[in-house]
Amino acid sequence: MPELIVRDMTRNEFEEWRDRTIRSFADDQVTAGNWPADEAIELATKANDVLLPDGFATAGMLFLRAALPDGTCVGVSWLGLTHPRGAPDCAFIYDIEINEAYRGAGYGRALLAAAEDAVRSRGLGRLELNVFGDNARAIRLYETSGYRVVTQQMRKSLN
Repeated sequence: MPELIVRDMTRNEFEEWRDRTIRSFADDQVTAGNWPADEAIELATKANDVLLPDGFATAGMLFLRAALPDGTCVGVSWLGLTHPRGAPDCAFIYDIEINEAYRGAGYGRALLAAAEDAVRSRGLGRLELNVFGDNARAIRLYETSGYRVVTQQMRKSLN
């Protein structure tokens, strides 16, 4: 794996990341057909506020930044130390993202391993995530990292 320095985000990094992740989540929901485009930013902001009522200071959340040894940020991860549906002994990856210019070079695998280490070091034995069904690159990364499907949603458009 490539050399990667993973550390907690600063408050300023969090604010920049939060704005980007809300936009990205809104776009993903529109693309998936879940939300209308004209409401997506508002819905994504509300969803983020529910999960992070105290923003950067929300208890039980980890915000990680992955950088090259020279300090160049290559990605981020947001982890919850409690599972959103109450699964015991299980943390949850809300977001893991490698900047586009660094994808395909092993940084995603390195950040995923660092996230697993962060969860393990806090005494939790399992880690779960959701992935959009059309994200073949991410699905392959998770499968080759030992993740397996435990639930699956399917949809058919009837229009």
